[in-house]
Amino acid sequence: MGSIRRHLPADERRAVIVEAVVGLAAEQNPGDITTTAIAQRMGLTQGALFRHFPTKEAILEAVMSWVGDHLLARVDAAAEGVASPVAALEAVFMAHVDFVTEHPGVPRMLFGELQRQGETLPKRIVQTLIRRYGERLHRLLEAGKAQGELDAGLNADAAVVLFIGTIQGLVMQSLLAGDVARIRRDAPGVFAIYRRGIGSGQ
Repeated sequence: MGSIRRHLPADERRAVIVEAVVGLAAEQNPGDITTTAIAQRMGLTQGALFRHFPTKEAILEAVMSWVGDHLLARVDAAAEGVASPVAALEAVFMAHVDFVTEHPGVPRMLFGELQRQGETLPKRIVQTLIRRYGERLHRLLEAGKAQGELDAGLNADAAVVLFIGTIQGLVMQSLLAGDVARIRRDAPGVFAIYRRGIGSGQ
């Protein structure tokens, strides 16, 4: 890999390093990923790695930013142009599931950051991602209530928590089973149950 990408511009090199970390997280405990392992994956020396990122913390910050940008872009694209709020919710749900299936190391890194003691910039980035994601879901849920697709008395805040928690549950089940593809297989049936729970009953 290093010989192929040796002369990339700095921004592209940083992006490739981030992608390498995401790939490593799919193969091992993210907390055990060292700068040595990242450099080896890239075919770089640690010195070359640190020319792009001054610390391991800076690498984690870049990875968390990458996750947030790419996941939100994915769900925004899924919901765009979908007239029905409930159909948009399903599209977002499945887009999120597809993202996790393609990048199985991502949820492991997110869980790891949220469990870290104290305040860190990567942890704050994850918290901001969850907040921004929740805001998108909240708008769709309120639109569904306004259009009569969802129960008028639905607690949208609780429905957001359940939506995100449902995906997290699918992820945990797949990790326990050692089968990432299980998320995609189980997702339609799980969303159908969620949909019935928030529906208008009509």
